[in-house]
Parts: sequence; structure tokens; C-alpha cells
Amino acid sequence: MALEREAYRAIEDIVGKRNVSEDSSVTETYRCITSQSSAHYGPFNHQTPRPQAVVLPGSTEEVRQVIRICNRYGIQFKVASTFWAAMGYVGSDRAIQIDMVRMGGVRIDAKNMMAIVEPYAIGAVVQVEAMKFGLNCNMAGVGCSSSVLAGAAGWMGFGPSSLFMGIASENILGAEWVLPDGEILRTGSLGSDGSWFCGEGPGPSTRAVLRGWQGSTGAMGVCTRMAVRLHPWPGPKLIPTYGEVPSYKADGLENFRTYTLCFNEWEDYARAFQLFHEADVIYLGHRQFNMFGRDIKGAMLKILVDSGGQFSDLLPLMDDPYVKSENEKMKIDVQIVLAGLTERDLAYKEKAVDEVLRQTHGWKSEFMLDKEMRDFVLLYLLRLGRKNLNYTLCSSYEGNFGMSSNVFVAAPLMEEASALKRKWEQDTPHIAAVGGDSDMGSMSGIGGGGTTGWEFFVHFDAYDKDSIRGTKEFIDDSQRWMLSKGLGADMGRWNADARREDGYDYTQEEHDAIYKNLPQPAIFEYQWKVREAFNPRHLTGSYYRTKTPENVK
Repeated sequence: MALEREAYRAIEDIVGKRNVSEDSSVTETYRCITSQSSAHYGPFNHQTPRPQAVVLPGSTEEVRQVIRICNRYGIQFKVASTFWAAMGYVGSDRAIQIDMVRMGGVRIDAKNMMAIVEPYAIGAVVQVEAMKFGLNCNMAGVGCSSSVLAGAAGWMGFGPSSLFMGIASENILGAEWVLPDGEILRTGSLGSDGSWFCGEGPGPSTRAVLRGWQGSTGAMGVCTRMAVRLHPWPGPKLIPTYGEVPSYKADGLENFRTYTLCFNEWEDYARAFQLFHEADVIYLGHRQFNMFGRDIKGAMLKILVDSGGQFSDLLPLMDDPYVKSENEKMKIDVQIVLAGLTERDLAYKEKAVDEVLRQTHGWKSEFMLDKEMRDFVLLYLLRLGRKNLNYTLCSSYEGNFGMSSNVFVAAPLMEEASALKRKWEQDTPHIAAVGGDSDMGSMSGIGGGGTTGWEFFVHFDAYDKDSIRGTKEFIDDSQRWMLSKGLGADMGRWNADARREDGYDYTQEEHDAIYKNLPQPAIFEYQWKVREAFNPRHLTGSYYRTKTPENVK
């Protein structure tokens, strides 16, 4: 369904001919196969609709005018920056894709410890600019190539550093937000005196409408600028790296220590998390390298830190007595980073870690104390710059389980979850066998402690229909397991109620049918009222979940 000529020309007048296209060679690239999303479906031929045009605005005013054109002609729109998954793509045939690639500005306000960012300012850039002033930003677990603003306004935004720095929603200050009707809302202090330092006062807020807990995934307009809180960085203004891919190292990080902490029992593991939350000494905490599978992670790390390492070395390394023994000791582990603001500060934190380990019968992995290994891990965790390693074992992966409950609830179930995944790896040819327990994730999903954020990596072949279909069946099974344990939806189904299996948006009637039997349908009725106030023409898709109230016809 092509756009009306006058609508297309109006958009062209706003952004310029070079920044809008309806050519199929362009629009076809703005589609996402739904087997690679946070709602894993399959089979192979299901993908998001093709947008009728792709628009690249260069300013807030251009965004506002484009959205007003959409309202005038009844055209749906969806905004995205780094396009991590299907949630960033359009959901209907009469829709345009707004790509924020031209808006990547970053300005650091060192005095007030904040960064004012545009949508395409990725974590790597914001972090580099902040470090020049002795500051750092929370890096979402998705990695440094993702948008800082999108993590704050659009999605979860928690990562390894969230324990110390808070998740994205905790770091939102003032925001400039183009609403779905084309009006501009400036939140907090930005809306009163033009300064960025404050998001909201106490009580209900527009920030809650913008993102809530999860984020609105571009379904409530376009956030064009945002101030995010920054945090102390006691390292160098520039991290000079050296080495060959992927075994990069860096000098000048004497104020930092990284350890892999190991435990005999999950109960001790959970207790250590509690004590670290209370002690407030961890700069960064993450169970990172389990993504390879705990049976092979030691051998994989030996390959990665050696610039001449090859995957053909995997089996010999797994048979090496030392690697095998040390790998077994890392069965229940977590990587941490300590940051010392002074020498005494670092010494105190070292002692605090040792005391927690004493109380929980834990230890520091000797294998991970090797200097080459330690330098590799430290830079990896601080920058999250090599997320392509997620794809090492297969062409595609999904995060599933997503055990995001309190650590004392999730940790005791880890072995049972691992056994379920291992059974599917061994009994079917659909997903790659990676060593059973492949769960990885942050020590905390919220600043100072609280939820965890563990996902298992499920590796499959996105170009093989049987592999996609089999992976879907596995996630269906793990979803049943999650619900039976009272853990909520499986991570691979977090957006199953937001986009249909065929790649299109749900209708309101379909959402009503989904939500009417929930224990608390009033939540979605409340969101319906919010949607009606902010997005009366329903132009931004069904990722904003709503249920029509019973008394509304």
C-alpha cells in the first residue's frame, strides 16, 4: 500500500530528498525475521512487514513535523536507532520506519555529572566522552554498540554495571519527547527552566508513561534527546588498547581489579550476592563467559586470549588436565570488577570481597588470575565491546528463561533449568549443544540489589527451518517450566503478546481477548486510558499493551 503522493512529498520537504526513500531496495532492508527477536517464533518465512518509506530525520523539529504528517494521513510509524530486535520495526502495511541514525549527538555536563544524548549516541561513544571527565555511564548488557537513549526510554537497559550505577530508568533525567500526536513534551526541569538536571519530583510522573519498568519500545512516540546520569570513573581519560582481535588488552587500569568468584553451592552464591549488595563495593558484576556453556568456557577463554588460538584447539584444551580441573571449579561463578577511587578505597573493597568469600565458602579462580586472562576479562567487562562473541557457536542465538526474580528464588532453580536445556540439546538436532548451563547475566537488574537478570543462550541456525521450528518448540517448553515455577514469562516470550507470529501488530480485539482472563486486567485498562490520552489515533503499534475497559464501547 503505497503512500499518497502528497504525504510522501510533504515528508520529503521536511527531511530532504536524501533522507527519505520508498525504493524497495531500501525498505526491504528494514525488515526483521521474527525467529531473531525477543519473541522467538519462526518458521523461516515469518518477518515484519515492509515499511512504505524509511525516514531519517535530523532534528527534533523534523521528527515533530513527520509525525504530524502521519497523523494527518493516518500513517503508522515506528522509531528505532540500532535495531537490535523485531520490536524496533513496523507492524502494519501502512507504516513508515523512522531511523534515528542522523541524530547521534552527545554533550557531557561534567559539573552536574550527566550526558545529554540523542538516539543514535551508542554506549561506546557516550562512555568515551564521559571518561574524559572522570565519569562513566551504565552500559546495558546488550553491549556498547546499542543506543543509550533507547535503553533508557525504550527497553530494559540493565547490565553488569547496574549494581553500582543503576539501570537505565534510574538514570533518566530530563527528556525531550515528541508525542504520538506530534506535540513536544519536555519533562522534569527541562519543561520549566530549560535545564536537564532533574527528571521528575516525587509521585506519579510522565517518566512512568514514557517507559515504566520495561520501556515502551518506541510505541509512545519518539524521545529525541535525554539527559542521563553519569557516575565516577577512577580510570584514565583514554583507554589505550593493544593486541589482535579478539584478545584486546589495555594499560592504565591500575585502579581496577577483576576476579572470577566461585562457589560450591547455589545457596552460597545467592548469599554472596546479598552481602555484596549490602556492602556496596562492586563496580561491576556479571556472569559473562558462561554463554559458551560451563563445560567448555575455560577452553574457550584460553582460545580467545591467544591471538593465534583456533576453534580446532577446543577439544585438546578440554582434555588438558589443568584446564579441565579449573573449569570444573568455575561451575558456579560470577565475574566482578572492583574500582578504587583511592588506594585505601581499593584495599578496603579487596578486604570486603575476601570477607564475603570467607562467609560463603567461596574462592577466587586461580585460572582467571593469569595476567593475560585478567587483562582480557577486565577490558571486556568495562567496555562490553565484543558482543559478536555471542554468535561464536552458531549463526543465531536467543536469550531464554530470563530468570529475573530475586536471587534466592532463581539460584536454587538453576540446575533444573540447565537440565531441561541440556535434554533438548542432547535429544534433538535443532539447537547447538553448548555444555548445559549457558546462563549468563548481571549480578543485579537494579541499583543496589534486587532482581537478577539471567538468560540462557540458545544457539540455532536461523537459515534452517527445522532448527528454527525446533528452537521454538524448546522455548515453548521452557515457557511452561517458567510458569510452573512462578517465574513469569520466558525471556524468549517477553514480547509474544506484542507482535503476532506472522510479524504484524495485534488488533485491539486480539489484545482484549489475551488480557481479559489475566489476574490483574486493570493494569492493561489503565494503559488503554494512557494510550487514548497520548496516542488517540493508535499510530505506533501494539507493543504498548492495552485492554479496552468493560464500560467503554
